[in-house]
Amino acid sequence: MDRGRFIAVVGPSGVGKDSVMAALEAADPRFATVRRVITRAPEAGGEDYEAVSETGFARMEAEGAFALSWRAHGLAYGIPVAVEQQLAQGHDVLANLSRGVLRAAQLRFPRFVVLSLTAPASVLAQRLAGRGREDAAEIERRLKRSGFPIPGGLPVIEVDNSGALDDTVAAVRAALQPASA
Repeated sequence: MDRGRFIAVVGPSGVGKDSVMAALEAADPRFATVRRVITRAPEAGGEDYEAVSETGFARMEAEGAFALSWRAHGLAYGIPVAVEQQLAQGHDVLANLSRGVLRAAQLRFPRFVVLSLTAPASVLAQRLAGRGREDAAEIERRLKRSGFPIPGGLPVIEVDNSGALDDTVAAVRAALQPASA
């Protein structure tokens, strides 16, 4: 079996990264979604993640528990090293990443691609308000960061996720696996 691809899913807050990843995994058994480790309270909701304290995260990081780790939005995020086993088993692994860690991911994973999800600011604002995790000031800060570019020279597939989720999934599958879409 061929080694799977590490697919870094990026996009602004509210673009629907977690929804798209879950729908891709449900649509095709070759996809596996990484469960991130985050220093976010367990009751904060949103994605399925492992909540840890700052101290616990620092310990895990020092012990080499993460293939990748970074800080953003006042939180620490980690991709567990178990991702290597999923890739070795031939899964295309979907991981919600920060744009700031893409180069490190490209260096770590030989079969690497960026899936950049986009949507107009009005759609992002509506989705952010609807999820109820951020106040108005935080929503505004996240919207201002939504235009940050992806570093040049990376293999990028860009897909608009402002419409129906099924349409996005079909577009992603067509771009990633033309023979199976």
